[in-house]
Amino acid sequence: MPINIPKLLPAREVLEQENIFIMDNDRAICQDIRPLKILILNLMPEKEKAETQLLRVLGNTPLQVNVSFLKTNSYESTHTSKQHLEQFYTTFPQIKHQKFDGMIITGAPVELLEFNQVKYWAELTEIMEWANKNVTSTLHICWGAQAALNYHYGIGKFELQRKCSGIYAHRIFEQNDILLRGFDDQFYAPHSRYTDVSIEAIKKKPELKLLAASVEAGALLIASRDRKHVMITGHLEYESDSLAQEYSRDLTKGLEIHIPENYFPNNDPTQPPINRWRSHGHLFFSNWLNYYVYQETPFSWE
Repeated sequence: MPINIPKLLPAREVLEQENIFIMDNDRAICQDIRPLKILILNLMPEKEKAETQLLRVLGNTPLQVNVSFLKTNSYESTHTSKQHLEQFYTTFPQIKHQKFDGMIITGAPVELLEFNQVKYWAELTEIMEWANKNVTSTLHICWGAQAALNYHYGIGKFELQRKCSGIYAHRIFEQNDILLRGFDDQFYAPHSRYTDVSIEAIKKKPELKLLAASVEAGALLIASRDRKHVMITGHLEYESDSLAQEYSRDLTKGLEIHIPENYFPNNDPTQPPINRWRSHGHLFFSNWLNYYVYQETPFSWE
């Protein structure tokens, strides 16, 4: 089934070229089914790039998905045009009276700040609190995962000696969890962050399950036992060249950065990387939409 997105959204052209099944509202209203309402709080600076990545994986499921994009009121993005934000994004006061089947909170380049130092932290915590009663299941990505672990479960983060950047092998700890249905015993996922969370702290919370982790990169997938919250510290939505672009950007900034691990063939940045996580990325988002959202959400919120 398709994903329903605005006709003029720039990501639409990219997704159509990739043969991702999408439709517009005129076609969607003709279908006699109840589509899933998914809200994406996009905290990434390059919002259009994040839109395309997320819509690609959300559009590869047998469910019709209606997507709304949310921006912060307390912080104005400087990397995305005002016209794009006004045309495709809404703010929390405009949607807080609604119910959503699922919500995605992205990462953000603020992980070296203390949570309460982030300009929109108060607004974000208000949204996360609202989601507890108005969203069936929320997926938190990268820094968004750390923010959720801190706000909902009191788990802090700590700075790494050097950036965790690369493709890492992970093993599954909860073999029968439906979020990981169809996963291989070992699978790969990209990571890109300067901070981490303690596996021991996660295991001490009875309301949480550690689903998958890596020896090198630490915890990857954490879920609450009531399925209200899923935290993923990596980026299964990343494109093949996402880490390469980040590496090039950091070099341009003059940062002391190492080559992303297990990413470029022969560790040579001049060679195009090989994608080893695409299938598990699609499977993960499909499982979340199906088992944590569609199977759990009421047909009518009223």
